[in-house]
Amino acid sequence: MIPILVGAVLLGGAAGYSYNFIIGKRRTDSAASKAKQLVDDAQAQAKELTLEAKSQALKVAEAAKKEESERRAQLAATERQLLQRQESLDKKLEELDTRQERLRKHEGELEILKDDLRSIRAKQQDNLEKIAGLSRDEAKAKLMHMTERDIKADLVKLVAKLQAEAKEEAEDQARLVIVEAMERMASEQTAERTITTVPLSSDELKGRVIGKEGRNIQSLERATGVDVIIDETPGAIVLSSFDPVRRQVARVALEKLLSDGRIHPARIEEVVAKARAEIDKQVKEAGEKALKETGVVGVPAQMVQLLGQLKFRTSFSQNVLKHSVEMAHLAGMIAKEIGADVRVAKTAALLHDVGKAVTHEVEGGHHHIGAQLAQQYGMDEAIVHAIQAHHDDVEATTPEALVVRVCDALSAGRPGARGDTLENYAKRMTELENLAGTFPGVQKCYAISAGRELRIIVEPERVDDLQAIKMARDIATKVEATLKYPGVIKVNVIRETRAIEFAK
Repeated sequence: MIPILVGAVLLGGAAGYSYNFIIGKRRTDSAASKAKQLVDDAQAQAKELTLEAKSQALKVAEAAKKEESERRAQLAATERQLLQRQESLDKKLEELDTRQERLRKHEGELEILKDDLRSIRAKQQDNLEKIAGLSRDEAKAKLMHMTERDIKADLVKLVAKLQAEAKEEAEDQARLVIVEAMERMASEQTAERTITTVPLSSDELKGRVIGKEGRNIQSLERATGVDVIIDETPGAIVLSSFDPVRRQVARVALEKLLSDGRIHPARIEEVVAKARAEIDKQVKEAGEKALKETGVVGVPAQMVQLLGQLKFRTSFSQNVLKHSVEMAHLAGMIAKEIGADVRVAKTAALLHDVGKAVTHEVEGGHHHIGAQLAQQYGMDEAIVHAIQAHHDDVEATTPEALVVRVCDALSAGRPGARGDTLENYAKRMTELENLAGTFPGVQKCYAISAGRELRIIVEPERVDDLQAIKMARDIATKVEATLKYPGVIKVNVIRETRAIEFAK
């Protein structure tokens, strides 16, 4: 049985091997066939793509050749145009050279002709001088005199016509005319009072104020910083100092001591401290009141304190703080009319004299000091410039600065604003009349309207209408340059011709 089983197994294995071999061969043949088919298809597609690529390459080559030929044609055309332009430019350059050569020849000829004309003119001038018996300058002067005599009446009419036209154009140039007119108005410098008088109920109080060996008066002077003058003047003690606030503190303290009756060094120091605190409060209130009255805002506290100190300073009997408040109102109205910055004009006008609140130990004019203080406390540059330029030594470059300048002159120069001694008034009138009398042809001159008008009567035989106009301008210019005066002076030149005959 075993041999039979072994034979069967071998037979089955041979049969399986044969079957697998046959099946594998068939699969191999099928795969080879498919691979061959795929290779054939790929070769066919490759041939098609190659043919298509060749076709596109031929088209691109043809397009490139065509584009190249077109570019060559364009370059050739451009080259021809450039050649033509170059030829044209060469021709023009040759023509210019030819013209330049001709001009050089003409210039030489012109110089020769000019020399000939100069020599001819010189000969003619010599001949004319010999014939006329006058030199060139004498003939010129005589001709000018004759011409002036002939056209003098026309010149007078022309001046009148120009003045009328200027008046008609005043509305169109209102801002410029007003500002320029303001700039020409001069401002008056101030002179401060440096003494204050304290009345006494009796002369016996002078001894109590002096104290034993002068202790009381020395303590008072040391505490207040003012000079206490006790002389033979009955019923009064004089306080002297350049600082008006110190004088005010000393006055208040001395009045309190006199009313209290207790006068000794310790009491003096106590009363002076209270008086100083009281004055500081008054100063602050005065500054705040001025700001509220004028509607000015944005002023630093330090400037408000300095502004309040102006309450105790006067200028020609005019209170400086009231003068500043009045200026602020004027500046606001004028600035609004001419289109300037109202805030800047009012603020600068109110603070223009704060430099007077500083003691005399600080060097410089009060307008320069005020400008430095305003700049130090961070105020606008426009306000600083307007404060600095409200006097003539600094040029005003803004409308607001000119407004402040003219308001200062208006407030100081109006009638009754400032006091003046009779001696100064008479001196100013005499100087005005004497100045006008120095001009030739003046017959009489009068200073009228408190020195605000200078009326001049001229001799009609020596001064004609044109000279009268010129004389008024010359006198006004000389007054501005040589005299100091408040406000504006009107110069009025009067020329009158009278024909008188008697019937018999």
